[in-house]
Amino acid sequence: MESNPLSISFAGLTLANPTILASGILGYSAESLARVAKGGAGAVVTKSVGLEPRVGYSNPTVVQVEAGLINAMGLPNPGIDVYAQEIKFSKIILRVPLIVSVFGYSAEEYASVAKRAVDAGADAVELNVSCPHVKQTGAEIGQNPKLLNDVVEMVKATVSKPLIVKLSPNVTDITVLAHAAIEAGADALTVVNTLKAIAIDTETMLPILSNVKGGLSGPALKPVALRCVYDIHEAYDDVPIIGCGGITDWRDAVEFFLAGASAVQIGTAVAVDTEVFQTINKGVETYLRRKHFGSVKDIVGLAHHK
Repeated sequence: MESNPLSISFAGLTLANPTILASGILGYSAESLARVAKGGAGAVVTKSVGLEPRVGYSNPTVVQVEAGLINAMGLPNPGIDVYAQEIKFSKIILRVPLIVSVFGYSAEEYASVAKRAVDAGADAVELNVSCPHVKQTGAEIGQNPKLLNDVVEMVKATVSKPLIVKLSPNVTDITVLAHAAIEAGADALTVVNTLKAIAIDTETMLPILSNVKGGLSGPALKPVALRCVYDIHEAYDDVPIIGCGGITDWRDAVEFFLAGASAVQIGTAVAVDTEVFQTINKGVETYLRRKHFGSVKDIVGLAHHK
Protein backbone atom coordinates (compact mmCIF):
# COMPACT_ATOMS: atom_id res chain seq x y z
CA MET A 1 0.00 0.00 0.00
CA GLU A 2 1.42 3.39 -1.05
CA SER A 3 2.09 5.76 1.86
CA ASN A 4 0.47 9.19 2.01
CA PRO A 5 3.15 11.81 1.17
CA LEU A 6 1.12 14.52 2.91
CA SER A 7 0.65 12.80 6.28
CA ILE A 8 2.56 14.29 9.19
CA SER A 9 3.07 13.63 12.89
CA PHE A 10 4.21 16.26 15.35
CA ALA A 11 3.80 17.03 19.05
CA GLY A 12 1.74 13.87 19.55
CA LEU A 13 -0.73 14.63 16.75
CA THR A 14 -1.13 12.73 13.48
CA LEU A 15 -2.65 14.55 10.49
CA ALA A 16 -3.61 13.19 7.08
CA ASN A 17 -2.24 16.38 5.55
CA PRO A 18 -0.32 19.43 6.82
CA THR A 19 -3.06 22.08 6.38
CA ILE A 20 -4.91 23.33 9.47
CA LEU A 21 -7.76 25.79 9.88
CA ALA A 22 -6.40 28.80 11.78
CA SER A 23 -8.17 30.14 14.84
CA GLY A 24 -10.53 33.09 14.53
CA ILE A 25 -11.93 32.58 11.04
CA LEU A 26 -15.12 30.62 11.54
CA GLY A 27 -17.69 30.61 14.33
CA TYR A 28 -17.78 28.21 17.25
CA SER A 29 -20.20 25.66 15.85
CA ALA A 30 -19.16 22.05 15.41
CA GLU A 31 -20.90 22.03 12.02
CA SER A 32 -18.71 24.81 10.62
CA LEU A 33 -15.55 23.04 11.81
CA ALA A 34 -16.76 19.76 10.31
CA ARG A 35 -17.45 21.52 7.00
CA VAL A 36 -13.85 22.73 6.84
CA ALA A 37 -12.53 19.28 7.74
CA LYS A 38 -14.66 17.75 4.99
CA GLY A 39 -13.20 20.38 2.66
CA GLY A 40 -9.71 18.99 3.17
CA ALA A 41 -8.23 20.45 6.37
CA GLY A 42 -5.95 18.05 8.24
CA ALA A 43 -6.95 19.57 11.60
CA VAL A 44 -9.02 22.50 12.87
CA VAL A 45 -8.42 25.19 15.49
CA THR A 46 -11.41 26.81 17.19
CA LYS A 47 -11.90 30.50 17.80
CA SER A 48 -10.29 31.54 21.08
CA VAL A 49 -12.35 30.83 24.18
CA GLY A 50 -11.91 32.28 27.65
CA LEU A 51 -13.09 31.58 31.17
CA GLU A 52 -16.09 33.91 31.02
CA PRO A 53 -18.38 35.01 28.16
CA ARG A 54 -17.15 38.09 26.30
CA VAL A 55 -19.15 40.26 23.90
CA GLY A 56 -16.23 41.73 21.94
CA TYR A 57 -16.11 45.10 20.22
CA SER A 58 -18.86 46.97 18.42
CA ASN A 59 -18.78 47.32 14.63
CA PRO A 60 -16.87 48.01 12.52
CA THR A 61 -14.55 45.18 13.52
CA VAL A 62 -13.05 44.25 10.14
CA VAL A 63 -11.67 46.36 7.30
CA GLN A 64 -10.22 45.20 4.00
CA VAL A 65 -6.86 46.72 3.05
CA GLU A 66 -4.32 46.12 0.33
CA ALA A 67 -3.37 42.44 0.40
CA GLY A 68 -5.21 41.57 3.58
CA LEU A 69 -7.66 42.30 6.37
CA ILE A 70 -7.38 44.20 9.64
CA ASN A 71 -9.66 42.88 12.36
CA ALA A 72 -10.38 43.81 15.95
CA MET A 73 -13.15 41.48 17.05
CA GLY A 74 -12.27 41.72 20.73
CA LEU A 75 -12.22 37.95 21.39
CA PRO A 76 -16.00 37.47 21.58
CA ASN A 77 -16.81 34.02 22.97
CA PRO A 78 -19.45 32.17 25.01
CA GLY A 79 -17.09 31.15 27.83
CA ILE A 80 -15.58 27.71 28.29
CA ASP A 81 -18.42 26.24 30.36
CA VAL A 82 -20.88 26.80 27.51
CA TYR A 83 -18.38 25.99 24.78
CA ALA A 84 -17.42 22.68 26.39
CA GLN A 85 -20.69 21.26 25.06
CA GLU A 86 -19.74 22.29 21.52
CA ILE A 87 -16.33 20.66 21.94
CA LYS A 88 -18.03 17.41 22.95
CA PHE A 89 -20.32 17.56 19.90
CA SER A 90 -17.38 18.44 17.63
CA LYS A 91 -15.57 15.30 18.75
CA ILE A 92 -18.56 13.20 17.71
CA ILE A 93 -18.74 14.53 14.14
CA LEU A 94 -15.10 15.46 13.40
CA ARG A 95 -12.69 12.99 11.78
CA VAL A 96 -9.63 15.21 12.24
CA PRO A 97 -7.81 16.49 15.36
CA LEU A 98 -9.60 19.29 17.23
CA ILE A 99 -7.30 21.98 18.63
CA VAL A 100 -8.97 24.40 21.04
CA SER A 101 -7.57 27.94 21.20
CA VAL A 102 -7.70 29.44 24.70
CA PHE A 103 -6.95 32.81 26.26
CA GLY A 104 -6.96 34.25 29.77
CA TYR A 105 -5.90 37.18 31.90
CA SER A 106 -3.52 35.20 34.11
CA ALA A 107 -1.62 31.92 34.14
CA GLU A 108 -4.31 30.47 36.37
CA GLU A 109 -7.07 31.42 33.92
CA TYR A 110 -5.21 29.97 30.94
CA ALA A 111 -4.71 26.72 32.86
CA SER A 112 -8.33 26.55 33.98
CA VAL A 113 -9.71 27.09 30.47
CA ALA A 114 -7.21 24.64 28.96
CA LYS A 115 -8.14 21.93 31.49
CA ARG A 116 -11.85 22.30 30.81
CA ALA A 117 -11.23 22.18 27.06
CA VAL A 118 -9.20 18.97 27.39
CA ASP A 119 -11.75 17.46 29.76
CA ALA A 120 -14.41 18.15 27.09
CA GLY A 121 -12.37 16.27 24.47
CA ALA A 122 -9.85 18.65 22.86
CA ASP A 123 -7.03 16.77 21.13
CA ALA A 124 -4.64 19.66 21.76
CA VAL A 125 -4.62 23.19 23.15
CA GLU A 126 -3.32 26.30 21.40
CA LEU A 127 -2.50 29.20 23.72
CA ASN A 128 -3.46 32.56 22.24
CA VAL A 129 -0.78 34.70 23.87
CA SER A 130 -0.51 37.03 20.90
CA CYS A 131 -3.83 38.79 20.20
CA PRO A 132 -2.76 42.38 19.34
CA HIS A 133 -6.00 44.19 20.16
CA VAL A 134 -7.19 43.10 23.64
CA LYS A 135 -5.46 44.59 26.67
CA GLN A 136 -4.16 42.50 29.58
CA THR A 137 -4.22 39.29 27.57
CA GLY A 138 -2.72 38.09 24.34
CA ALA A 139 0.26 40.13 23.17
CA GLU A 140 0.88 41.68 26.59
CA ILE A 141 1.73 38.16 27.74
CA GLY A 142 3.28 37.03 24.47
CA GLN A 143 5.68 39.97 24.38
CA ASN A 144 7.03 39.33 27.89
CA PRO A 145 9.27 36.25 28.17
CA LYS A 146 8.74 35.89 31.94
CA LEU A 147 4.94 36.12 31.74
CA LEU A 148 4.90 33.78 28.75
CA ASN A 149 7.06 31.26 30.59
CA ASP A 150 4.75 31.37 33.62
CA VAL A 151 1.61 30.81 31.53
CA VAL A 152 3.03 27.95 29.48
CA GLU A 153 4.54 26.28 32.52
CA MET A 154 1.25 26.32 34.45
CA VAL A 155 -0.82 25.06 31.50
CA LYS A 156 1.73 22.33 30.78
CA ALA A 157 1.49 21.15 34.40
CA THR A 158 -2.32 21.12 34.16
CA VAL A 159 -3.08 19.32 30.88
CA SER A 160 -1.77 16.10 29.38
CA LYS A 161 -2.61 16.86 25.75
CA PRO A 162 -0.20 18.53 23.27
CA LEU A 163 0.38 22.20 24.05
CA ILE A 164 0.86 24.62 21.16
CA VAL A 165 1.84 28.26 21.76
CA LYS A 166 0.86 30.89 19.19
CA LEU A 167 3.52 33.59 19.05
CA SER A 168 3.26 37.27 18.18
CA PRO A 169 5.17 38.98 15.34
CA ASN A 170 4.95 42.26 17.28
CA VAL A 171 8.29 41.76 19.02
CA THR A 172 11.92 42.73 18.42
CA ASP A 173 13.29 39.16 18.46
CA ILE A 174 10.77 36.34 18.21
CA THR A 175 13.38 33.71 19.08
CA VAL A 176 13.51 35.10 22.64
CA LEU A 177 9.78 34.37 23.06
CA ALA A 178 10.14 31.01 21.34
CA HIS A 179 12.87 30.12 23.84
CA ALA A 180 10.64 31.10 26.77
CA ALA A 181 7.79 28.94 25.48
CA ILE A 182 10.03 25.96 24.72
CA GLU A 183 11.77 26.12 28.09
CA ALA A 184 8.38 26.11 29.81
CA GLY A 185 7.32 22.95 27.99
CA ALA A 186 5.59 23.95 24.74
CA ASP A 187 5.23 20.95 22.44
CA ALA A 188 4.92 23.08 19.29
CA LEU A 189 4.73 26.71 18.18
CA THR A 190 2.28 28.44 15.85
CA VAL A 191 4.13 31.23 14.07
CA VAL A 192 2.60 33.86 13.85
CA ASN A 193 -0.52 35.73 14.94
CA THR A 194 -1.58 39.00 13.29
CA LEU A 195 0.52 42.14 12.98
CA LYS A 196 -0.72 45.24 14.83
CA ALA A 197 -2.17 47.66 12.30
CA ILE A 198 -4.55 50.57 11.67
CA ALA A 199 -6.68 51.96 8.84
CA ILE A 200 -8.02 55.53 8.61
CA ASP A 201 -11.02 56.85 6.66
CA THR A 202 -9.93 59.94 4.72
CA GLU A 203 -13.48 61.33 4.61
CA THR A 204 -14.31 61.08 8.31
CA MET A 205 -10.60 61.57 9.10
CA LEU A 206 -10.93 58.95 11.83
CA PRO A 207 -9.75 55.35 12.36
CA ILE A 208 -12.15 52.89 10.72
CA LEU A 209 -12.19 50.19 13.41
CA SER A 210 -14.16 50.86 16.57
CA ASN A 211 -11.13 49.71 18.57
CA VAL A 212 -8.86 51.93 16.41
CA LYS A 213 -6.13 49.27 16.11
CA GLY A 214 -6.43 45.67 14.97
CA GLY A 215 -4.49 42.72 13.61
CA LEU A 216 -3.34 42.51 9.99
CA SER A 217 -3.73 39.12 8.30
CA GLY A 218 -3.59 37.89 4.72
CA PRO A 219 -0.88 38.02 2.02
CA ALA A 220 0.67 41.23 3.40
CA LEU A 221 1.67 39.27 6.52
CA LYS A 222 3.35 36.38 4.70
CA PRO A 223 6.94 37.67 4.35
CA VAL A 224 7.00 38.62 8.04
CA ALA A 225 5.55 35.27 9.14
CA LEU A 226 7.96 33.40 6.88
CA ARG A 227 10.93 35.25 8.38
CA CYS A 228 9.72 34.43 11.89
CA VAL A 229 9.44 30.72 11.04
CA TYR A 230 12.90 30.78 9.47
CA ASP A 231 14.46 32.48 12.52
CA ILE A 232 12.90 30.07 15.02
CA HIS A 233 13.81 26.97 13.03
CA GLU A 234 17.36 28.29 12.71
CA ALA A 235 17.58 28.57 16.50
CA TYR A 236 15.50 25.52 17.52
CA ASP A 237 15.33 23.02 14.67
CA ASP A 238 13.97 20.24 16.87
CA VAL A 239 10.75 22.06 17.83
CA PRO A 240 7.70 21.56 15.56
CA ILE A 241 6.49 24.81 13.99
CA ILE A 242 3.09 25.51 12.44
CA GLY A 243 3.49 28.32 9.93
CA CYS A 244 0.67 30.86 9.83
CA GLY A 245 0.24 34.12 7.95
CA GLY A 246 -0.89 34.94 4.43
CA ILE A 247 -0.94 31.41 3.01
CA THR A 248 -3.25 31.35 -0.02
CA ASP A 249 -1.80 28.70 -2.36
CA TRP A 250 0.53 25.68 -2.47
CA ARG A 251 3.60 27.80 -3.21
CA ASP A 252 3.07 29.74 0.00
CA ALA A 253 2.74 26.49 1.94
CA VAL A 254 5.91 25.06 0.38
CA GLU A 255 7.82 28.23 1.31
CA PHE A 256 6.83 27.74 4.93
CA PHE A 257 7.88 24.08 4.86
CA LEU A 258 11.25 25.04 3.39
CA ALA A 259 11.66 27.71 6.08
CA GLY A 260 11.12 25.10 8.80
CA ALA A 261 7.38 24.62 9.37
CA SER A 262 6.03 21.09 9.76
CA ALA A 263 2.46 22.22 9.04
CA VAL A 264 0.62 25.38 8.02
CA GLN A 265 -2.49 27.15 9.25
CA ILE A 266 -4.82 28.86 6.79
CA GLY A 267 -7.17 31.61 7.87
CA THR A 268 -7.99 34.67 5.77
CA ALA A 269 -7.86 32.66 2.52
CA VAL A 270 -10.77 30.51 3.74
CA ALA A 271 -13.05 33.53 3.50
CA VAL A 272 -12.18 33.85 -0.19
CA ASP A 273 -11.93 30.21 -1.25
CA THR A 274 -13.69 27.44 0.67
CA GLU A 275 -11.76 24.81 -1.32
CA VAL A 276 -8.36 26.28 -0.44
CA PHE A 277 -7.32 23.24 1.65
CA GLN A 278 -7.89 20.78 -1.19
CA THR A 279 -6.20 23.09 -3.70
CA ILE A 280 -3.11 23.54 -1.52
CA ASN A 281 -2.83 19.83 -0.71
CA LYS A 282 -3.02 18.87 -4.39
CA GLY A 283 -0.42 21.48 -5.28
CA VAL A 284 1.97 20.37 -2.54
CA GLU A 285 1.63 16.72 -3.55
CA THR A 286 2.35 17.58 -7.19
CA TYR A 287 5.38 19.62 -6.12
CA LEU A 288 6.77 16.76 -4.03
CA ARG A 289 6.37 14.37 -6.93
CA ARG A 290 8.00 16.78 -9.38
CA LYS A 291 10.94 17.36 -7.05
CA HIS A 292 11.24 13.63 -6.26
CA PHE A 293 10.54 13.89 -2.53
CA GLY A 294 8.68 11.14 -0.71
CA SER A 295 6.89 13.28 1.84
CA VAL A 296 6.38 16.76 3.28
CA LYS A 297 8.80 15.84 6.07
CA ASP A 298 11.59 15.60 3.51
CA ILE A 299 11.45 19.31 2.64
CA VAL A 300 11.03 20.81 6.13
CA GLY A 301 13.86 23.27 6.74
CA LEU A 302 15.65 22.72 3.43
CA ALA A 303 16.04 26.48 2.93
CA HIS A 304 18.62 26.37 5.73
CA HIS A 305 20.85 23.87 3.91
CA LYS A 306 23.32 25.90 1.88
